[in-house]
This record gives sequence, structure tokens and C-alpha cells, in this order.
Amino acid sequence: MKISKLTLAVAALIGTSAASSAFAINLYVDVKTKQIYAEPGPHRQLMGEFEQVQDKSAASPATSSDISAIKQDLELKSNEIAALKEHSKEAEENKIHLEDGLELKTKDGNFKIALNGRMQVDSQVNVVNEVSPAFSGNPALTNKLDDGVGLRRARLGVEGTMFKDFDYKFEYDFTRGNGTTGAGVTDAYLRWNYDKAFSIKVGSFKEPFSLEEATSNRFLTFIERNMIVNTFIDNPNTYKIGVGANYSQERYQIATSFQTEPVGANPSGSTSSASSINTNGGSNRNNGSGDTGWEANARVSGMPWMESKTKFLHIGASGSYVDVNNNFRQNGTFNNGGFSFVSVLDNNVDRSNVLNTGNLTNANGSKIVEDFTRFGAESALVYGPWSAQAEYIQTNISGKGYHNDTLEGYYGYVSYFLTGESRNYKSKTGAWDRLKPSRNFDFHSGGWGAWELAAGWDYIDLNTDNIKGGRASTAKLGLNWYPNSHFRLMGNIIHVLDLNSTTRGFNKADLDMFEMRAQVDF
Repeated sequence: MKISKLTLAVAALIGTSAASSAFAINLYVDVKTKQIYAEPGPHRQLMGEFEQVQDKSAASPATSSDISAIKQDLELKSNEIAALKEHSKEAEENKIHLEDGLELKTKDGNFKIALNGRMQVDSQVNVVNEVSPAFSGNPALTNKLDDGVGLRRARLGVEGTMFKDFDYKFEYDFTRGNGTTGAGVTDAYLRWNYDKAFSIKVGSFKEPFSLEEATSNRFLTFIERNMIVNTFIDNPNTYKIGVGANYSQERYQIATSFQTEPVGANPSGSTSSASSINTNGGSNRNNGSGDTGWEANARVSGMPWMESKTKFLHIGASGSYVDVNNNFRQNGTFNNGGFSFVSVLDNNVDRSNVLNTGNLTNANGSKIVEDFTRFGAESALVYGPWSAQAEYIQTNISGKGYHNDTLEGYYGYVSYFLTGESRNYKSKTGAWDRLKPSRNFDFHSGGWGAWELAAGWDYIDLNTDNIKGGRASTAKLGLNWYPNSHFRLMGNIIHVLDLNSTTRGFNKADLDMFEMRAQVDF
């Protein structure tokens, strides 16, 4: 009823104002036509003076107390409206939402901070785990893979923007480095963005090399990266300190870097000693404990054919030069440094180095790896729910005792979304991005999330005339379920087709593995 009273009171005020402004008027009648006029004229006779008469049914004029109450009510409502506007403005200026992290930012985009994280819980069951017949009669010489469950990754990080043109990222993985100080650091960099296309960053970040390595492990099709990517890029620790430059447009990107040693000691599972890490696990370089190895990297990728975001062809190439660190004592014996390449067989819990070159710098100095170059070619095709991807990488070893020694490998796979989605591509990085199901899983409304089938082939050869690291090929099948964009269940079957290994017991072994992963990230 308050609104009705207010309306009537305002109407009364208007009526009072109209009444106070009423005026008298003379009216004339034409004696011939009987029409009434407001001005005198021929044949017009004055009828008299007339005034406006107020309708008796109209509301009576408002009293002073009514007017005072109306003013107070209007003042309260004005305050309420102002408060609502202020809250609305604050909500617009500071938004919290979930995309690639829990994000808080200002409306003008000058400042932003986001907390991100991921957890990947893996399991491995070795369905067939038969050693070579040559070792079957001697248990002391046999090697078998172990079943188990493990925490593959557990990361927390923070990233954001400062003063619009600068952004930063710091991330720590609690599963890396066996607790060694600093070894859990992955990304830790500051970046300056000249514009949307060009940027420069300094700190610890990934080497720009390979499509699969450029893709976050959150968005991989299979649980583990393929053997050539793990062996030549990931295992030696792809996160290194340096400076990098990136340029990207809608359909292509160029990334370069000049980098040196990683943060802290080598990560768990890596036998690389190409950085300045000394025998005590530290990163100081006193008393000949090691100087710094360095490398230069570049990757170019683009889409020569693009009909839409769900129909396109991606191609790319990568190149890298790595200078290897070697340190010898005064008596000429080897102290530390060198480099080695190791590989697992697409397995993720028992990460035994079935393939292993050993240190390419011998203790007696008869062989010394001085540097190596890497070359990679990549391609991917997306056509609606179908996609295909393939890469080739070779690593050429140079130094004393080495001549035309090339380690190489390739992989290829196809995938299909049963629920109709397409792989999501991020042109700024030339890599795969987060998949968003057409309908999130909801048991009550009938949403089933996204379902993906994949099949692939993987091959690596670490054998040359001077290097005997082994050779292997695998076939694999994958089934992925995405209940929503931030949760994922994965299942892989790995069948080892051919295994030539210098590790006792694994050579010509018959191995089949079933792997699973439960993943959540924000």
C-alpha cells in the first residue's frame, strides 16, 4: 500500500499545482452558427467570464505532513538505489570465476591473480610380465615391472597480471626431485607483453620444442607422453632457466629461447647431468663442481588449412642446439657432467629405464659428448570429432668418439569423440587446450560428459654404431571420460611389440600393461 499512497500523494501535489495555476477566460457565442469562441468578432455575443472547475472526485490537496513523509520515503529509496549501484559496480570491477584457475581481477584488466593446481593419481597393472627366455632360468638376472599406484603430479601455482603489460607464473610440483630443494619448481617466470602478439619472458619455463611437449600434461590424449618426447625433451628436464621470445597470430606462432640449467637438482627419474649440478646435488660451482651447459631452441607452427575451429590442419617444426657440460679433475679423470638418454615404455607407475644409453661421456675420456642437436617435425589434423597427430624427432650426437650418431623415433595416433566434441586448439601456443564437454555429466538430467577413443603407435631407437641404448615399439589403446572440463578419468592398454634392451631381463621381454589415471585441475 505504500506505493499506492505515494502515487496518490504525488497526484495530489500535481493537482494542487494545476489548481493554483488556474485562470479566467471570456467566451463568445456566434449568434448565427451557435459556435463558441475565445475572442470577440462579428456576430459574436459575450457569454461571460469562466474559470476551470476542479473535479470533485479528485484527491484533496496533500497536507504538509503528507509532503514531508513523501520526501523522507523518496530519500530512503534514493539511498537504496545508490547502494545497489555501488554493489553492482564492485561486482563488475572484481570478478571471481573458474577457468584455468581461481581468478580475481580488476575490470580494467590491469591486475589479475589466479590460483591453479592439478592432481593426477595413476595406477599400473602388468597384465603380461614375462622376461626373455634367455633369463627365465636365472631369477637373479630377471627384471620385471611392478604393479602399483602413485601420485604422478601434485602441483600448486599462482599466476597473474601486473600493470596490464606484465604477467607472471610460479608453480611447484610436490612430486618432483625427491624433496631436493628447488627441484619441484616448474614454471617461475616474469613476462613482458609488447602487445597481444609479441612477448618476452625470463625465468624458468619449458623449452619450445614439440607439439606434445607444448601441450600441458592436463590435456594429453594418452596418460604418458610418447617415448621420443619423454626421452629427448621431458626426462632431461624441459623446465630450464633462461630468456624466451614468442610471436603469435591467429594461424601461426614462433617461439625461441636461450636457456641453461634447471632449478635445483635434476628431477626424479632423470639421469641427465648436462647442467651444473655437482656430485653433492647442489647447484654451486665452486671447486670444479661444474660450469653451465646451455642451449638454443626454436619452434614454428601454424595452420595452412583452416575451415573452422573444428576443421583444420596443423604443421610445425622444432630445432635445438645443446652444449654439454663436462668436468675433469687435474689428473685427467672424469669428474661430472656428460649426458644420458633414458626411456620408459609408455608406463607411468613403474618408471624403470628399460632403454638407457648410459652416460655418453666415459669415465676414461675415450668418448666425450660435447654437444647435440635435435630436430622435430609435427602434424595434426582435426575434422569434427576425428583427430590425428604424428611427430618425428631425431637427436644427433657430436664429440670425441662420435660420428654420425643419430638417435630417433616417431609416433602417431588417431582419436574420436563418441559424444561429438572436437579437440580444442590454442593458436597462441600452437598446442592443445582444455576440452569442454557439450553436456557435463549429470545423472539426473541425462548428461554423460565427453567420451573419447584413441589408438596409437610409438617407436624409439637409441642404438647407433657407438651407442647401445636399446630400441622399442609399442601399440596402445585409450579411453578417456570427461565428466566436465576440470575432471578426467583415463584408461590405457600398452602392448610392447618389439623390445631390444641392454638392461638384463628386459631384452625381448613380453609386456602388456593396463594403466589408469584420475585427474582434477583448476
